Amino acid sequence: MTVAVAYYGGIPPHNNNLEKPMILDNFLTGVRNSGDTAVAQTAMQVVPNADVALIQGFVHEHGKTAPHLVLRRNAVEQQVNNGKKALIVDSNLFLAYDSGNVNRYLRYSFNGVFPTTGFYFDTDVDPNRWTKISSKLGIQMKPWRTSGNHILVCLQRNGGWSMRGYNSVQWANDTIATLREITDRPIIVRGHPGDKKTRYFPQHKDVFLSSNPSILQDLQGAWATVLYNSSPSVVSAIEGVPVFLTDPQPEHSQSHEVSNTKIKRINDPKLFDREDWVQKLAMCHWNFEELASGEAWRHFRRYL
Repeated sequence: MTVAVAYYGGIPPHNNNLEKPMILDNFLTGVRNSGDTAVAQTAMQVVPNADVALIQGFVHEHGKTAPHLVLRRNAVEQQVNNGKKALIVDSNLFLAYDSGNVNRYLRYSFNGVFPTTGFYFDTDVDPNRWTKISSKLGIQMKPWRTSGNHILVCLQRNGGWSMRGYNSVQWANDTIATLREITDRPIIVRGHPGDKKTRYFPQHKDVFLSSNPSILQDLQGAWATVLYNSSPSVVSAIEGVPVFLTDPQPEHSQSHEVSNTKIKRINDPKLFDREDWVQKLAMCHWNFEELASGEAWRHFRRYL
């Protein structure tokens, strides 16, 4: 019998987001419904001998001495060192199509949060998975756009671990300066929705800050989207707006398979086939109903 543990102590203290404990509750229900052993760990201690440990979130590069982050790190390290699995929960890559995440889809992976470090359950692809999710969320894959006006530049969270120490505002300034050497198209800068810090950009011609609540609004009429490596690239690719990644290691991005990596091609972007890519993305997205029924757990368990 497989043993799965969920670490409630890994949820930040004073958490007001009910979705976080609901992830763990539904996961454990699904494990039990599948006939396996489910352990709800509320103490700030690592459980030995678990086959799978569910971690809500991951370890941020800052604040590593916070107890809930120490617990997360210790739990992941123990699982990896024991040759077992840590199940990491991350944000829904299709969130732009489900404001507020009403349908409760989230992204799951074993042992890491990048395509280079995590396993996303996508070696055996079921095309029906993408058909189900796209129908549920009303997503349609748009043809690649061959016309458009502005370039959308999307910021990541300042200080976020995915930037690996590169200040996001500095990245934006560097990127805009590079773009201005190549194109005179208007540039719209979209800040990270979770970053409340003041954003300042040196004077550039035809550069504007977006105030739109949805990235879908900023993508309307866009020629291309430029990012470091972040998840809005997924929405851009689905909407048919060519994607450019500037990360020197573009494989860290969930959209690297369908993205340009040479910004000098901004006026002549390469276009990619996206069907296999989006079907693979669907294999790591599961909602609460599928967690509680055990369908998601039985899918994860195949790869132990």
